[in-house]
Amino acid sequence: MNVAIPTLEDRVSPVFDVARAVVLVELDGDQELRRQTVPLHSQDVARRVAELSQHGVHVLICGAISRPLEATLGAAGIRVIPQTCGPVEDVLRAFVAGQLNDRAFVMPGCCGRRRRGWRGARQRAGCGRQQAKRPADEQTP
Repeated sequence: MNVAIPTLEDRVSPVFDVARAVVLVELDGDQELRRQTVPLHSQDVARRVAELSQHGVHVLICGAISRPLEATLGAAGIRVIPQTCGPVEDVLRAFVAGQLNDRAFVMPGCCGRRRRGWRGARQRAGCGRQQAKRPADEQTP
């Protein structure tokens, strides 16, 4: 399996859409077989997806990503694990161990949730904000 992680100074790049390179890691189970840094030449959605596909990427672990780019990657058969942050080595180790959902790897401001359905969940949970109380005469029993 080939895993790509966009990088910025040995950390997961905060925004994949403008990342200039990915670390491409070939895994066999939990064993790393090969690693290389691959430059990304285009910010165009179709070309960026083509670049990853040409390298045989199966999984992209990234920070923020635009919805069109995420959808196009998914349509190309590349699994996207968005809203991830941290040092590349730690993120890769957590991915191999199946522990990438640990809060330590979730981007700040994401309330511990990955993108899928995040808006509705955030609004229902209040995302750590104090919910404004309505006056007593407006509250429902």
